Amino acid sequence: MDIIRKRSASHARLNTPTLVTIAAIAIVTVRCVDLLMLFNTLGPSGILDFIQRSIQTWALTLIFFASLVMLCVEVRCAFVIVRGRNWGRWVFLLTQVISGVYLWLASLGWGYPELFSIAGETSQEILHSLMVQKLPDLLILFLLFVPASSRRFFRLQ
Repeated sequence: MDIIRKRSASHARLNTPTLVTIAAIAIVTVRCVDLLMLFNTLGPSGILDFIQRSIQTWALTLIFFASLVMLCVEVRCAFVIVRGRNWGRWVFLLTQVISGVYLWLASLGWGYPELFSIAGETSQEILHSLMVQKLPDLLILFLLFVPASSRRFFRLQ
């Protein structure tokens, strides 16, 4: 008798739209490729040097750990987004705003530019380089917020 009740009580869930699935896969893929490229560029000794430089002061250590936490939050958002949780896409948007503003300010000389900075001589060049660097994330945000199927999916879940 319990089996019959469980079947009748279950509700059909909407299938995840293709664009939302692509966006979630892209979040994880972009983060993994970023890490692989960083490890490949710096090499083992460069990674150790980067970690040693990032833990020289409490402020640098806080920024380093905050960036690792943001990486974990972004990957978690990808899994939450596939399940249709609306807060996942808003948290991902928030992480992109925070990282974009911090990178821009650090590149202009505010914060710790030796750790996180973008090359450029003027603020317009830095902003252009930042936009080019954030282009994959902007595309992901576009896929999550603009298409009607994506908006409907998050509204109905």
